Amino acid sequence: MSKRCYYEVLGIQRNASEAEIKKAYRRLAMKFHPDRNTGDKAAEAEQQFKEAKEAYEVLSDAQKRAAYDQFGHAGVDGAAGAGGFGGGGASFSDIFGDVFGDIFGGGRGGGGRQQAYRGADLRYNLELSLEDAVAGTSVKIKVPTWTQCDACGGSGVKKGASPKTCGTCHGAGQVRMQQGFFSVQQTCPTCHGKGVVIETPCPACHGQGRVQEVKTLSVKVPPGVDTGDRIRLGGEGEAGENGGPPGDLYVQVSVREHPIFTRDDANLYCEMPIPFTTAALGGEVEVPTLDGKVSLKIPEGTQTGRMFRMRGKGVKPVRGGPQGDLICRVILETPVKLTAEQRRLVEELDRSLAGGGSKHSPNAHGWLDKVKGFFKDVGL
Repeated sequence: MSKRCYYEVLGIQRNASEAEIKKAYRRLAMKFHPDRNTGDKAAEAEQQFKEAKEAYEVLSDAQKRAAYDQFGHAGVDGAAGAGGFGGGGASFSDIFGDVFGDIFGGGRGGGGRQQAYRGADLRYNLELSLEDAVAGTSVKIKVPTWTQCDACGGSGVKKGASPKTCGTCHGAGQVRMQQGFFSVQQTCPTCHGKGVVIETPCPACHGQGRVQEVKTLSVKVPPGVDTGDRIRLGGEGEAGENGGPPGDLYVQVSVREHPIFTRDDANLYCEMPIPFTTAALGGEVEVPTLDGKVSLKIPEGTQTGRMFRMRGKGVKPVRGGPQGDLICRVILETPVKLTAEQRRLVEELDRSLAGGGSKHSPNAHGWLDKVKGFFKDVGL
């Protein structure tokens, strides 16, 4: 009986990728494997399984596939006879080991090589003043971390010695466990996935390949950072294991509370007390900014709580955008500890203001009118 086309057997196109070939074979293997088919259809399922397995073993091999594409079955029949494609004796675990070994952690045999692991990322909390956060700065920080051992170069083995291939996993770093139909690979309990056993550990790092030390690093803080921003220092985290790359260091910014200014995004806010005489008569006051003092003109009759905006005196955002403003809220300060003469003058002023009626204090008189109306409405 003539053989069916291998591409037809797997149900794929001739230009199918390696991943598509594996996927098609997996579907057929799950469907027709003898371990999953019993009864009247067992013989038919076994034959279809053997057919699919033979097709996969040819098409998954680049050289055999090229020969098959050029010469058809004649190009691989010799290999089939020598390699035993039609043997059909493979167990379900062999299928999963050959086709899906990468799903469970890699293929068979590691050649005695240790598996490399990337180092852990680290976090450092950096507290800054508002001035440094807005202007930018450069600071030195000390970070306790793991670094590669210089004595052994990170291998963990004493100089002049060599690691031994693990006898449990034979260098693969993993052992195969059979669970029903499935073959699952797990980390080797002897070498913990390294594939080798260190019999003569490095005395400096005790076989870990890493040592603890405190590194001093320079951190360049860009202008405009705020609480919650992170600065990444690539490769300054913990050293990797078995020659793996180091992790990163993330510097977490926290800005201290300022005695004068409060920041909200790009704007700065402050409250400034002014004498009631300045508020009444008008004048100029000096306002502090992060760049120095500026003069602010107070109009005559300014009320407490009024906001004054000084454009461009805020923060230039670290991620770009226009510079913010400084918004100053004036608070009228009531004079205290008056002398007898000062008290007399204030009382005289009060009598004079009272004689002017509502024109001197429109807000107070307006509020009083509302209170009177309220009491009248409720009958009090």
